[in-house]
Amino acid sequence: MADTVLYEVRDGLATITLNRPEAMNALNIAAKVALRDAAEAAAADPAVRAVLLTSAGDRAFCVGQDLKEHVGLLLQDQESGTSATMTTVRDHYNPIVRALTGMKKPVIAAVNGVAAGAGFGFALAADYRIVADTASFNTSFAGVALTADSGVSWTLPRLIGQSRASDLLLFPRTLTAREAYDLGIVNRLVPAADLPAEALKLARELAEGPTVAYAALKASVAYGADRSLDEALDKEDELQTLAGASEDHAIAVRAFLAKEKPKYLGR
Repeated sequence: MADTVLYEVRDGLATITLNRPEAMNALNIAAKVALRDAAEAAAADPAVRAVLLTSAGDRAFCVGQDLKEHVGLLLQDQESGTSATMTTVRDHYNPIVRALTGMKKPVIAAVNGVAAGAGFGFALAADYRIVADTASFNTSFAGVALTADSGVSWTLPRLIGQSRASDLLLFPRTLTAREAYDLGIVNRLVPAADLPAEALKLARELAEGPTVAYAALKASVAYGADRSLDEALDKEDELQTLAGASEDHAIAVRAFLAKEKPKYLGR
């Protein structure tokens, strides 16, 4: 994969690192393709039991679309009479978000700095966000006369409600890490210096945990977000049956009775 995104799998944990710190991890075409390929590889690899999405540098998690490249591509479209530039949502952003939200394993986003536009969207697509106290968030889209993409129209209202989401989308502004925590966007807030170690600790804990149960939890939360109670209860029944038949559940019960720490196999 291109060095705009680094990908490593170790001990069941896939680490995906956005690696354009000199550009505040802005998303040029190479980065979008590499991120899409990394997310899809992690989703498909049975050896991967958890994913850590992070970024290089200390200024930005990801500021979204690389506008310098974007302007050049728009000019090419004008000259050719096409609209090829705007296919990036379909070709890149949508597959990335589908891979992050749909994979049967937990995804942690470690947000070290500015998360704006699609960078905000990718953080929201994770199951858990651990964030440096120096980080910030901005929807950004309306500020460049664009609408929401990277799943933000779906994820943000589910986290903070439609009214607050509309406010942030219509009037884009910078949210501090503390403000985002208070709104419910951030799961865990830590000092910036502690973020790498704390994020890795959490991600490794998930990679060593009951993978089948995590996948079922992820599926049930997503399903129940827009279903009736009866439908959600039926889904819980279905998923609990699957989790109960897993080797990890049997291991957990035996360990509980023996008063030992379970060593899960992820199946």
